[in-house]
Amino acid sequence: MNILLFSAEELSASGQLTLTDRRAEHLRKVLKAQAGDDIRVGQINGEMGTARLLDINDERARLEVNLNVEAPPPLDLTLILALPRPKMMRRVIQSTVSLGVKRIYLINSYKVEKSYWQTPWLEASSLRENVLLGLEQGVDTLLPEIHMRKLFKPFVEDELPGIIAGSDAWVAHPTSEAQSPQVNGPLTLAVGPEGGFTPYEVKKLEEIGFKGFTLGKRILRVETVIPALIGKLYL
Repeated sequence: MNILLFSAEELSASGQLTLTDRRAEHLRKVLKAQAGDDIRVGQINGEMGTARLLDINDERARLEVNLNVEAPPPLDLTLILALPRPKMMRRVIQSTVSLGVKRIYLINSYKVEKSYWQTPWLEASSLRENVLLGLEQGVDTLLPEIHMRKLFKPFVEDELPGIIAGSDAWVAHPTSEAQSPQVNGPLTLAVGPEGGFTPYEVKKLEEIGFKGFTLGKRILRVETVIPALIGKLYL
């Protein structure tokens, strides 16, 4: 936890914050914070700043909050991502959010098993938990938009053209020859499942304006590809 996040509803009219959950436990057990310490905090979808720890015990922590710093600017990137395997979902969401991605579409693909869509990791509460962990890691407060689309063809033909309008659109695929694109403005990036999209899926994406590129001949896990791509493009 590199920043302690809280909602506007948790902040009292006097600017005080009382915590009784894992955040208080983190202050107590990990940071070993004591009364008088300053803690980096942020209001979800709001500003960041510091909070003076007023008191802390085994049951609660009480802080006085001062917000005066804008959240970091988001990446001008829309990520179109074939739904990862359930055991990867937690790590993928956290790492993607920590890197500043604010628009994520989880989509179906031929290589995505139907059972993946039944994972509890896609429940709203689980997504929010992992989004907040990603924001805490990346020192950010702005929640991303996460959309789910279970039908590939209708999404690509009917909705995706509007999503990519005004942006460069690229699809990462192991058999493409072009190297990673240069970022000159808004970017839409499509990443398939392990092994990539099928030839049919790549063709459908190219028909609406996507261009293919590769990170190399190695077949990488999605949880490795996304940080590698974003790091190469933006960091």
